[in-house]
Amino acid sequence: MKKLEELQRAVYDANMGLRDSGLVLYTFGNVSGVDRDRGVMVIKPSGVAYEQLTPGMMVAVSLDSGDVVGGNLKPSSDTATHLALYRAFDRCGGVVHTHSRAATACAQARVPIRCMGTTHADCFDGDIPVTRPLTRDEVAGEYEANTGNVIVETF
Repeated sequence: MKKLEELQRAVYDANMGLRDSGLVLYTFGNVSGVDRDRGVMVIKPSGVAYEQLTPGMMVAVSLDSGDVVGGNLKPSSDTATHLALYRAFDRCGGVVHTHSRAATACAQARVPIRCMGTTHADCFDGDIPVTRPLTRDEVAGEYEANTGNVIVETF
């Protein structure tokens, strides 16, 4: 079993990779990782600029309850989305949420991201689908959890 600090470092490194690759804007987007043996997910804290992040700032959250179990900061506002994915897909070891211009444009236009090369095909079989729009009740309710539920529904 890995130490929590190792998972925090891996999640920190992945978040910095997002920033360095230009796949996020401002503080939007994040990466999380899971330790199923410990029953925790580690995620970027909410609203902290990438330039200020440190590995120790990554927040540990219980997979079962969603409660913070490690760290002094508030977890990402997307925590409930990530938790829904980990709970639904037991082979999922990490979640990446970007705001790349291409992916955002496709999502806003409701157009799947087409499989146009072997690099894509090596990582994902076929087009990357677009979820259905959330209903008014889903948006007005637990928006982040419902976002995860619609992703689960799509896959």
